[in-house]
Parts: sequence; C-alpha cells; structure tokens
Amino acid sequence: MERAFASKVAKRAFYTVCVLFLASYVGTRFFTHIDLALYGYMVGTVVFIGGFLYRFSAWADRPPTKIILKKGLRLLLRKSTPQTAVEHLATYRFIWNRGWYRWTQHILLGWGCILSALVTFPLVFGWMYFTMGDNGTYTVVAMGVDVLKVKADGWIAFLFYNALNITAFMVIAGVCMALYRRLKNMQARAEQNFLYDFLPLYLLLLVSITGLLLTVSNLFLHGFGHPVMSLIHQFLVIVTLIYLPFGKLAHIPFRPMSVFARNYREHYAEQEMKRCKVCQTGFVSAEQSGDVVDVLGENGIRFELAEGFHLAELCLPCRRKYRIFRFTGIPTHYRSEKEANQHAKG
Repeated sequence: MERAFASKVAKRAFYTVCVLFLASYVGTRFFTHIDLALYGYMVGTVVFIGGFLYRFSAWADRPPTKIILKKGLRLLLRKSTPQTAVEHLATYRFIWNRGWYRWTQHILLGWGCILSALVTFPLVFGWMYFTMGDNGTYTVVAMGVDVLKVKADGWIAFLFYNALNITAFMVIAGVCMALYRRLKNMQARAEQNFLYDFLPLYLLLLVSITGLLLTVSNLFLHGFGHPVMSLIHQFLVIVTLIYLPFGKLAHIPFRPMSVFARNYREHYAEQEMKRCKVCQTGFVSAEQSGDVVDVLGENGIRFELAEGFHLAELCLPCRRKYRIFRFTGIPTHYRSEKEANQHAKG
C-alpha cells in the first residue's frame, strides 16, 4: 500500500475520505437519505480536509513537533489531562489572563464556530437528519438510528431549527469585538495586515450574515431571494473552508495540540528542572533543554559557547545578557543584576 500513494499526505487524505464515505453510507441508511442541496458543502469539506492534512503533515514532520506529538501522546493519560483540555479547548482560561474583553471575544468566536461545525458537518454527510411523522413530531436520526422524538412546536425542536441562527449571532458579536479591537488597539494596528488578520474575520461575518438572511427570507419574505442567497452563502462557506487550513483560522483545528505541549512541559518539569549555567535558576525541564539541543543539532545549528556550554542552557535573561556581551565585549551575563522589566506583564 505504501507504493500506491505519492506521499504520506495523499495516503492520509485517501484513508480519511474512505472513512467519511463509509460513515455517510451507514449514517444515511445506505444512501437513502441524501440532501443534494448540501452537496456543495460536502465537496468544500473534502477539499478542506485535504488542505488541513497537507498543512498538518508539513507541521507534524518538523523535528520539534515530532517530539511534542510523540511524547505528548505518551502523556495523554495524565491525571491533569481533562483539566488541561477543558482550560485550553472549552473555557479558554489562558486568554482570560489577557483580559475579559479578549476572552469574551474568543468565547463567542470559538464556540460559535465549533457549535456550527457540530451542527453542519453531521447534516452535510448525512450522519444526522430529521423525519416528520403524521402526529406532528420529528424523529431525530443519528447514524441511521432513531434516537429521539420531539414535538414539532416544542422548545427542543426550536433549538434544532435555530441552532445555526444562534451560533451566527455569536460569531457576528465576536467578529465585531475583534474588528473593534484591531481598529482601536495601537499594537494590533501596527502588527496586522489585511489578508492574515482581517480577511478571516470578514469571511466569518459574511457567512453568518448570509446564513441569517436565509432565515429572514423564509420567515418574513415567503422565500423571496432564497435561491440566490443560498448560492451566495454556499459559495462563502466553501471559500472559507478552503482558506481555513492556510490562514489564521488554522489555529482552531490545531488547538488540541496545545494539550500535548502542556502535558510535556508539566510532566518533565516535575521530574527535573534545568539550571541555568550562569545564574543557576531553574527555567525549563532538563528534558526540554536536552530536546532543544538535539533538535538544533539535527538542523545543523550549533550554539556551543567558549565557556563550555550550549546557549540553550541559559535562561532567557542570561541569554539576552550574553548577546549584549557578544556585541560589547562586557561579560554582562555574569552579573547578578536583574533586568528592569524582568517581572513586567505583557
């Protein structure tokens, strides 16, 4: 089988599409419940998967990433993993430290996109659909199995009908907060550019607005303009899916990897800390320091110093002082004075 594929990316993409095909075959009860109106979204999702696998493979094949993934998988059963996963993937506690405004913005954007995906993808691939009974009830079908019956005019059905409308309002609010910050914050204005920082926000905004206009067309305009708006919305969703793996939004599907990195740092820090060769301060785990030296060596980068140790064996303050020494000739890295902003926030 290894000879049947041009690359690892092609093999992973083929296996992933096969799994999706089989899941759709089972979920749609052997392709008897297929919504052809969602065909464009399905094609866009398959293209997105190919792009994501390409981006992920290029990232995962780097020596530093290989170490994190390999050792992170071994540590996945740590007792702290559930808490770390909740903080990094659900509550975004690490963003709360930057301020409530950015935390609220990320909660609205992150959960708006995640909930939209959890609703959209099962519908697109036929893993979930609804059948209408004669007694005014809907039957929720998941993976070909009837799992729930709800009243057509009940509150559960209302949430099903309006799930994407609710998430659209969440995304719009989050995008507006992000745009306001990017236009008002001086640091953000100095660092951002249109394609990387603004384009993904505009895409999310347009997707959400056109999705809401579909609801407006159905409820208040008796379907007027619905076919045209449906095509526009579908086009924007497909463009967003194709763009997603290669732009700033790629950090959304990559975010679970942060749990591996956190486990890696915490586990080896509990075993042994690496002492700075100058000030003797523990700054990283001995394992991480050794991995950094090994990875730099694999890439042919040498930072051995005349004093007999590696630059990676210095803490950040001493490392900066050593760079000053290389320019001035004054051995500032051997002085005990701390930097003026060593404990500053930001």
